[in-house]
Amino acid sequence: MPRWSGRTSTRRRREPPADVDPARLAPAALSTPVRRRGAGELPDREALGRSRGGLTSKIHLLADSGCRPLARVTSAGQRHDSLAFAPLMGQLKIARRCLGRPRTRPARVLGDKAYSSAAIRAHLRSRGIKATIPEPADQVRNRLRRGSRGGRPPAFDAAAYKQRNVVERAFCQLCQHRAVATRYDKRDFVWRGTVDVASIRIWLRHPVS
Repeated sequence: MPRWSGRTSTRRRREPPADVDPARLAPAALSTPVRRRGAGELPDREALGRSRGGLTSKIHLLADSGCRPLARVTSAGQRHDSLAFAPLMGQLKIARRCLGRPRTRPARVLGDKAYSSAAIRAHLRSRGIKATIPEPADQVRNRLRRGSRGGRPPAFDAAAYKQRNVVERAFCQLCQHRAVATRYDKRDFVWRGTVDVASIRIWLRHPVS
């Protein structure tokens, strides 16, 4: 019977045979398959989440120095940006001018303070990618409070960080498309296709020289 129903089932419960130990039946009766999600998966349904403004969505974007989108991941609006960093880097593929596999490892990644975490810095360090990410004030205080155990501050190139505005300008070009900015699409895969079409239009306006 449904759990919300006030009625009860009149069907008799089958009792185990007298010659069977009930303890042997317990593991089979109580076992339930549980699927564990990986660290790089975003468990949002249709990339919709509730926040103060209602149902919201978020686009995570990688852009090159010409303000052209390279990769995108969608998630619910209340999800933190750092959760989508690993899936976003996994989608990066840049075709080479000659024959060969596409490039998947940029020389440098510029990110804001939301991506300042030990896991992201270790991920970039393991792939040989330079990280230009500022350290938030709370992380600086915690590192100084620990003294010598806090370690050295991460390397930060202030001159290179001035070029991080390219991704903000890429977002402005995407938001010029009303279907991307307001998300009229109900399903997430349709909305991702809308973002891809807008990205193709940006690439056609500013092709690679």
